[in-house]
Amino acid sequence: MQRIRLRYTKRGRLRFTSHRDFQRAFERALRRAEVPMAYSAGFTPHPKVSYANAAPTGTGSEAEYLEIALAAHRDPERLRALLDESLPTGLDIVDAVEARTSGLADRLTASVWELRLPGVDPAEAEQAVAAFNTAESVEVRRTTKNGIRTFDARPAVVQLETQSETADRPTDQPCAILRLVVRHVTPAVRPDDVLSGLRAVADLAPPVPAAVTRLAQGLFDEETGTVTDPLAPDREAAQALSKADPAAAATASA
Repeated sequence: MQRIRLRYTKRGRLRFTSHRDFQRAFERALRRAEVPMAYSAGFTPHPKVSYANAAPTGTGSEAEYLEIALAAHRDPERLRALLDESLPTGLDIVDAVEARTSGLADRLTASVWELRLPGVDPAEAEQAVAAFNTAESVEVRRTTKNGIRTFDARPAVVQLETQSETADRPTDQPCAILRLVVRHVTPAVRPDDVLSGLRAVADLAPPVPAAVTRLAQGLFDEETGTVTDPLAPDREAAQALSKADPAAAATASA
């Protein structure tokens, strides 16, 4: 059995697809691409697909991950292209590697988010960010199926800062842009929780909903303050195998 790890995106209008919607679309793409899936045992076998830490509905993402198990070996790049062709534009398969290490989910410990706040003056946002960063705790409330839950969102936020508008995305109205790095903790602290925190500490209330996009997801490097590529260990393992035994590496990817 071969395991392939994939990175996919949710762009444009497809950011409003739920995780269940994506699951259905992806399983249809597997059938269209004639992927030789491995199936679970039991009375109701299902394709072996493992999803990891999906972004909330309504948020865009450049860094969603999943793993599939195959009953026959396939070239990861060829498989990526076939699946990408079988999915609607916006749900794009952008990277694929053969799984050569364990624990993909364990390497998804932090996320980098971009929050675009139309109608918010950047100077006002900068003041709110400063208030959030200097606060010892930022209590927020979230409605759950078990009622309203109150928790401190501050410890999970590694970095929160304002960004300048890029030249290729000019806008006639003010638009503050925030960059957020947040650890994956329990309870999960989401971008909307941070926006609630900004409202609590500085009364920052965007007039329209924020456009939220996950830019990266992976291990948080304490020394550099960056979020690393979770598929890098698999690439490095493949390169090491290729150098040590080129014939075995070629057979494995055939």
